[in-house]
Amino acid sequence: MKFFIDTANVQAIREAHDRGMVDGVTTNPSLVAKEGRGFKEIVLEIASFVKGPISIEVVATDYEGMMREARDLNGWIDNAAIKIPMTWDGLKAVRKCADEGIKTNVTLCFSPNQALLAAKAGATFMSPFIGRLDDVGHVGMDIIPDIVQIYSNYGYKTEIIVASIRHPVHVYEAALAGAHIATIPPDVLDKMVKHPLTDVGIEKFLADYKKIPPAAEPKKHGR
Repeated sequence: MKFFIDTANVQAIREAHDRGMVDGVTTNPSLVAKEGRGFKEIVLEIASFVKGPISIEVVATDYEGMMREARDLNGWIDNAAIKIPMTWDGLKAVRKCADEGIKTNVTLCFSPNQALLAAKAGATFMSPFIGRLDDVGHVGMDIIPDIVQIYSNYGYKTEIIVASIRHPVHVYEAALAGAHIATIPPDVLDKMVKHPLTDVGIEKFLADYKKIPPAAEPKKHGR
């Protein structure tokens, strides 16, 4: 399973990258706005050390506007994946991008039918937002096994990016369902490494190590 990091905070991405946990990055206008820096400036800095796909989102809602932005954003870096919303204009843009060799990430997907349409349009990636489904009373993870099965049935090459992850259980369930990618906020990634028994075990090992008597000095033999 591939891990993307869901943030525009360059320091957090660097830390995860140094730990070997970054296969790609997803950004969106909300995440970029938190950083107080220029959008392109952030993307270029991320691309200076992340070689996997970096998702950059269009803000236009019409086909022509999406295509103008997609072509422009795709020129920023070599490893761009253009995030395009799940609408008819968006799917039309996805198909055109596929024809032009531009990688896409269809965002704001909430159902297996939408996932099917994204794959049919030729999306490189498709992002179901499971946390937002949870927010409105649905079990967001329920749609992931269905999407995995649909894509498997027909051999679609579109990769599933489980998005809007809120806690480590989402990552575990996404991996269990066979999703290709989870895009994980840095705080959730930090929680994944933690377990109270690990901490207790380390403390015990260190305490026991202190009880080991020092090695005796080897005896010196005369000539």
